[in-house]
Amino acid sequence: MALGIGTDPIPLKTDQDGVVRVAGTRVTLDTVVTAFQQGATAEEIAQQFPTVALPDVYAVIGFYLRHRAEVEAYLEEGRQQAEAIRRQHESRLDRQGIRDRLLARRSPQG
Repeated sequence: MALGIGTDPIPLKTDQDGVVRVAGTRVTLDTVVTAFQQGATAEEIAQQFPTVALPDVYAVIGFYLRHRAEVEAYLEEGRQQAEAIRRQHESRLDRQGIRDRLLARRSPQG
């Protein structure tokens, strides 16, 4: 009996915000790759994120290993965007003003 060898599609989809997720889940590519980079096995990742089937975890890890440069560039772009948003939010916050208001609330009102 011959084994029918074909190619299975990679279970990754890009959502409307440009975030790559494991198809049919809310789990991001970043999440799976980060867990893998931190030493988690595919089985551990599947246990941690039960909406992702074990074969899909293996497929995502395989995709990452085959396309490491592109995935790393995607992850770095995401980190840069997150940092830019963080800086933007921090620039809008008046931390001293918040501190002063909180301290004023604590002081006895005469």
